[in-house]
Amino acid sequence: MSNLGFEDTDTILTEDRLFAPSHDVVENANILAYMKSKGFTDYDAFHQWSLENRFEFWEDMAKELHWFEPWQTTFQWTTKPFFQWFAGGKFNITYNCLDRHKDTPTWKKVAFYWEGDDGSSRTLTYEELYVMTNRMAKGLQNLGVKKGDRVAIYLPAIPEQVAALLAVARIGAVHSVVFGGFAASALRDRIIDAEAKVVITADGNYRGGKHIQLKKITDEAVAETPTIEKVIVVHRLGSDVPMQAGRDVYLHDLIADIPEDTVVPCEPMDSEDLLYILYTSGSTGKPKGIVHVQGGYAVGTYTTTKFVFDIKDGDIYWCTADIGWVTGHSYIVYGPLMNGVTSVLFEGTPTYPAPDRFWNIVEKYKVSIIYTSPTAIRGLMRFGEEWPAKHDLSSLRILGSVGEPINPEAWIWYRKNIGHSALPIMDTWWQTETGMILISPTVILPLKPGSATRPMPTIEADIVDRDGNAVGQNKGGFLIIRHPWPAQMRTIYKDEDRYRTYWETIPDVYFAGDAATKDTDGYFRVQGRVDDVIKVSGHRLGSMEIESSLVSHPAVAEAAAIGKPDPLKGEHVKVFVIVKHGYEPSAELEKELKLHVRTTVGALAVPEELEFTPSLPKTRSGKIMRRVIRAKELGEPVGDISTLDG
Repeated sequence: MSNLGFEDTDTILTEDRLFAPSHDVVENANILAYMKSKGFTDYDAFHQWSLENRFEFWEDMAKELHWFEPWQTTFQWTTKPFFQWFAGGKFNITYNCLDRHKDTPTWKKVAFYWEGDDGSSRTLTYEELYVMTNRMAKGLQNLGVKKGDRVAIYLPAIPEQVAALLAVARIGAVHSVVFGGFAASALRDRIIDAEAKVVITADGNYRGGKHIQLKKITDEAVAETPTIEKVIVVHRLGSDVPMQAGRDVYLHDLIADIPEDTVVPCEPMDSEDLLYILYTSGSTGKPKGIVHVQGGYAVGTYTTTKFVFDIKDGDIYWCTADIGWVTGHSYIVYGPLMNGVTSVLFEGTPTYPAPDRFWNIVEKYKVSIIYTSPTAIRGLMRFGEEWPAKHDLSSLRILGSVGEPINPEAWIWYRKNIGHSALPIMDTWWQTETGMILISPTVILPLKPGSATRPMPTIEADIVDRDGNAVGQNKGGFLIIRHPWPAQMRTIYKDEDRYRTYWETIPDVYFAGDAATKDTDGYFRVQGRVDDVIKVSGHRLGSMEIESSLVSHPAVAEAAAIGKPDPLKGEHVKVFVIVKHGYEPSAELEKELKLHVRTTVGALAVPEELEFTPSLPKTRSGKIMRRVIRAKELGEPVGDISTLDG
């Protein structure tokens, strides 16, 4: 974890516009119904109650799901920083995603509308997904996969990917999903660390019109992974690929003799049994295997999906992320299926074959909730307002944002052009490690552009200095959570010492690694990773705020700010700028942009260096990798770049 020996972060970007929710939305909100059941109509009073009665709240949520056996203890924190939720309870998350919906209207309802990169499509009901999951689970059992075994999943965004997660969890095995765009070395390292027994891959897929040779990449990775016994290959393209006799098997061959009415009983799992390992990159060293468990993770993702997105029976919900990221685990697969909602699953990219692909899909499937990333929004802003204007987006009722802080300019563009200048934006803050959304609006709260607003029920968030002391209102500091929540990671796989740093960097609290502020209304504004804070003449500036000021200029599509050593100031600001279509880099534009920063946020933030660039290094989930930019600029080692796009 980062060295915290520095002053508080200064707030340089002020955004206090308030957007109130409509009366009808508030009155029909899921969270208000629960609040009223506890005697509250005011969120502040309800949230305070939830802090004092957190176990009652989570017990209420857990009782809405199916347990084979009830838990004996709601929460145990006897050996800090290790804890347990719903200890002794017997649970299976796949049962709650599928079996629980039998004999309800959800059973015949569409679970997923699938949209392929190439324009092909499929529709899968809950019943059909149940059949696919059971047949795949039986196929895995026939290959010798049993409770506790690890299964690597290296697939594109196709229905079989969803079924693979559910099948593995159904039989009590542990899945480790690896994003289908990763190179062989990244896949190899994750398989080796997880000691996976089986890998599920595909013959290939399309992304942005390009053919990705997944089987070839898998073969290269598995050549160096001694624990892999079997490779299951899904036909996505229908193309012939090399198959190693005795090791490789096509999925359709594996399940050919398994009847469609096959039912593999869900393995009753202890609430604290492993559900999955998901690897995320650190600044240095090998990727971290984040461990999530069956019971608490399910309760947390079920609850936040229900309350943040205000799920209703007729909703068509679309999270545009990839299942290879935690967003896809929590808010494409598990949270939506437990809530019985119809989802869209998309294989492609926002701009292929044209910059209106997202809006075409919204119109086609009458999407009512869209949950996407600030990177995608800013990328689409580059092409102008005319692209969304071509489509009927009237089905939308809730917008969402995930992955990094959304700058106010992108927030306003999103609301205006996609949200009819009226829809609420659920700007969510959470992490791979947190498992679920921790700070977010719900539809009953007034919104501020670029603010994740308030913590979710029972989440005791604060902004502190390096000693753990609260810094107060409008002062920058470190974002921490004071008490565990059910969906929180339990450890780093095979590396407990690395896990402890989350709780020991700032003593006895969970330190998220982010800098943030909290205003007089209790609204949180995340400024970015503490590593992305720039120290200029004793003042610490959040890179995100400098970037937001630049992106608010009509010529700028994206920007990245870093600090460079300076003999006088300690550091000075350098920015990298991508201009929008129709604008050309020039000395005049550089001067204009520096003046714009001075005007919008002040002289302290004015970049000493400004470089125009056609692209920026990003993770495959779309986050700008500022540490890579900084390392390259300073001629330093770049560390782990397994998540780097391209």
